[in-house]
Amino acid sequence: MTLLEHLRELRSRLFRASIAITLGMIIGYLVSNHVLAILQEPYCQLAEKLERQATGGSLPAGWKCGFVALKVTDPLLLKLKISLWVGLIVSAPFWMYQLWAFVAPGLHRTERRWAYVFAGLAAPLFAGGAVLAFVVVSKGLEFLVGFINPDTQIMLEAMSYVDFVTGMMLVFGVAFEFPLGIMLANIAGIATGKRLLGWWRIAVFIFFVFAAVATPTADPFGMTFLALSMAVLYFAAVMFALVNDKRKGRNRPSYAGIGDDEASSLDDYSVDPVEAASPVDGYDPVDAPTPVAAPSPVDKPKPLDSRWDDIT
Repeated sequence: MTLLEHLRELRSRLFRASIAITLGMIIGYLVSNHVLAILQEPYCQLAEKLERQATGGSLPAGWKCGFVALKVTDPLLLKLKISLWVGLIVSAPFWMYQLWAFVAPGLHRTERRWAYVFAGLAAPLFAGGAVLAFVVVSKGLEFLVGFINPDTQIMLEAMSYVDFVTGMMLVFGVAFEFPLGIMLANIAGIATGKRLLGWWRIAVFIFFVFAAVATPTADPFGMTFLALSMAVLYFAAVMFALVNDKRKGRNRPSYAGIGDDEASSLDDYSVDPVEAASPVDGYDPVDAPTPVAAPSPVDKPKPLDSRWDDIT
């Protein structure tokens, strides 16, 4: 295919993916109220608990968990934002297939096989990170709200709260994808399992720094959960790398398969085997040696009385 043909195919793939996301957004708009109720559940449970503590165990008549809308357009924008998230999730199989159909023809068979493995692991890892983030949100809210004066009434703004929850889920989901990068580096031969295991102290330190920067909350629960989860996934990826290295025979010396009573081969394994197996070319003939010339006669020495110098 020419460059223009690739661009036309990319345009058609993106158009089909956009249609699928639009249909998913329509479905998301219809269920946006139910999704918003699920996102509000951690805050509503905390607000109900605080209200029961303030009133002695009973809720006032007509009490309900609510949010504040600071702008007239916030309710509509909130429904559209939730619809977009739901649309991306619902239509993910279709638009991911369009992406794969555009990339797959340029891959080899082994590369496509590993791509299937990575795609099969990416979705569960992202979902696991999102679920863990939703659990962490409830703990983080309880920690942060604990610093508020008991006489202060809590009323959260709806848009900022949804951004907070979805941001946490996105950060955790993306962070859970990093073991796939480690596995890819090991499969490509960039990093061995032994080397990755030797870097575990630096890796754990980087995880805690990343969690402190990426987590949108200042509570220790979110940072600790994210860093520890990334550490566990890192060691799981290292175990995969060690097994893969053992399967491919990496880091094995050339004499590993030779018995104690066997002599090692004298072949030079540093030489290309194809070059080493090629026949030896003929040699140039050597000329016969030339005879050495006879030595010239030595002159007879003069008598002693005829030999003198400046002193004698």
